[in-house]
Amino acid sequence: MALTKYKFGDLIELTNQKNDDVCYGEDDAIGVNIDKIIIPMRGNISEKDFSQFHLVPPRHFAYNPRGSRKLGIGFNDTEKTYIITFNDNVFRIKEAAKNIIIDAYLFMYLCRKEWDRYAEYISWGSSTEVFDWNNFCEEEIKLPPLPIQQKYVDVYNAMLANQKSYERGLDDLKLVCDAYIEDLRRKIPCESIGNYITQKNDRNTDKSIDYVMGLSTQKKFREPQSRVNRDELGSYKIVKPYDFAFVPTTDSWKVLAFSFNTFEKDIVVSPIYEVFSVDKDKIIPEYLAMWLSRTEFDRYTRFHSWGSARENFSYEDMCNVSIPIPKKNIQKSIVDIYNAYKERKSINERLKTQIKDICPILIKGSIEEAMEAENVHTAV
Repeated sequence: MALTKYKFGDLIELTNQKNDDVCYGEDDAIGVNIDKIIIPMRGNISEKDFSQFHLVPPRHFAYNPRGSRKLGIGFNDTEKTYIITFNDNVFRIKEAAKNIIIDAYLFMYLCRKEWDRYAEYISWGSSTEVFDWNNFCEEEIKLPPLPIQQKYVDVYNAMLANQKSYERGLDDLKLVCDAYIEDLRRKIPCESIGNYITQKNDRNTDKSIDYVMGLSTQKKFREPQSRVNRDELGSYKIVKPYDFAFVPTTDSWKVLAFSFNTFEKDIVVSPIYEVFSVDKDKIIPEYLAMWLSRTEFDRYTRFHSWGSARENFSYEDMCNVSIPIPKKNIQKSIVDIYNAYKERKSINERLKTQIKDICPILIKGSIEEAMEAENVHTAV
């Protein structure tokens, strides 16, 4: 029951099989991210040459060799075949190595922050660091026996099954919310929100507010990505609690970047952002935010954006947006469902993080158990 050292090249093999007959298309295209998750490929990809994409069949891994600090990798533990850009590598456990390593155990091993740091260390390049496949194959791994691997994989799979079950309930809740919204659209005439919103242009002239925020396409305020001189915030716009802000430029965002202030204090945002308040006697801010968060509205903003070098969705365009505006008690009912969905979604994301965070603990536990068993055997 000892630990055995192997080179990765003895255990895994590159497949990179092309989607030559184009059996898989836009709906099957994925990417991988640094959170070790397979995600749908974003953006307008309908015109891409899918015959050049690599197949990612069940029980296969995909990774992006270009990156720094963290390795973008994913494991297809579904029964579905996906495709991924030809710039990414796809590999699997060798047939002869399936009695040596369990694929889920390998994924747990590659999910650890320790592996990210090591992958960064052995990556090379000038403008772009590359985690080369050949270098990958030369690296070594110490493996416990298969029964010990399986024991810790079972713990991981049990946690994953619980998270997936929770996620399915989350999808059902969103379906209820979406159905409620669609029912409103059929039963209530739509009204332009321009009648109920007011453009704001209050500036932080006395520089009394230094709580500066940016906007993300996740419909949230975030810490500014670029360095902000907090001594030069005089021209920044003030966003009061429950006021909205959005980025009028849409060409680089692809979706509308907006949020409303739930911090219960004034914040400041870039002077290029649009800021507006809503008539709370007519529209609950969370209700409007829910409508602006829909993927259908992202498509609407792209369609109604204009410009040459840059496309813009102006405040006037926002005023022309029409939505059903029911009585406030009905708005509140929908908002309550939507807030429950958001809270459960947040919990689901935390569950995913916990599963990733437990990977190094499980790997460490399996190695220590194998070492302890080896010491017992040696003593006997």
